Amino acid sequence: MIYTVTFNPAIDYVVYVNEMQVGKTNRSQREDVFLGGKGINVSTVLTNLGVDTKALGFVAGATGDLVERGLKEQSVVTDFIHLPQGNTRINVKIRGTVESEVNGRGPDVSREHVEALMEKLERVEDDDIIVLAGSVSPSVPGDIYGRIMERLKDRPVKIVVDAAGDLMENVLKYRPFLIKPNRAELEGLFGKEIERTKEILRCARELQNRGARNVLVSLGGDGAVLLDESGRFHRIGVPEGTLKNSVGSGDSMVAGFLAGYQKSGDYEIALRMGAACGSATAFSSTLATRSEAERLFRSLA
Repeated sequence: MIYTVTFNPAIDYVVYVNEMQVGKTNRSQREDVFLGGKGINVSTVLTNLGVDTKALGFVAGATGDLVERGLKEQSVVTDFIHLPQGNTRINVKIRGTVESEVNGRGPDVSREHVEALMEKLERVEDDDIIVLAGSVSPSVPGDIYGRIMERLKDRPVKIVVDAAGDLMENVLKYRPFLIKPNRAELEGLFGKEIERTKEILRCARELQNRGARNVLVSLGGDGAVLLDESGRFHRIGVPEGTLKNSVGSGDSMVAGFLAGYQKSGDYEIALRMGAACGSATAFSSTLATRSEAERLFRSLA
């Protein structure tokens, strides 16, 4: 079973405009609504691929009920903790000649509710996979992912972390099975611009030296690179297609990578399935479907 943890789920309200004029009334060309949060996206794609998964995390209020109900309609299994106050956040994403976002804050999460999540995670079975993905609300300690890994350090479970800044930094010493920074997050970790493949590999090796077993760096239209736990470097491009929406493509890559690895135990196949799923989402208005991911997987052979 692959469990995902989303501390701060969201409803992503995507508005498409021809040209955004600040300070004026703008008319949208169309709108899309997605049930978001990085871990939720991972569970959704895994469900589409036929992989057993369960989405954990926190929801609140009417928007939280909408998230839970919508995921159930998509056959995504959830086990959320319901917070007594606040609402699950709404993120407004404006797509036009330039992209802009206004992300909601999210509800407060108490120590008691964090402990309730910890207890759920302690009940996972040996050899399960736990994905810790995305940001946390301001009420949650910034080292929470490290605290989770500290609590589970004696359990034979694989932990994947897809996060930025301190959330990523604080887990390295616990030897996560996989971390997945994108280029911007990698630059944030090292405090410099990173362009060349040699620089990416150098940074990936440094993160591996700090404790990460496998380092997967997503590079958008330039594909992805993987430094696996044996020290082998892999690179893959993207299949042919037209970019429609980048939201969730990195999460889809994580889902595809784990699905490919779980099935084959082979990092080349895992990376290929990750690239296929990431691209399937990027080339669509929805998250990757199984049929499209498999088609793109074959095209990358």
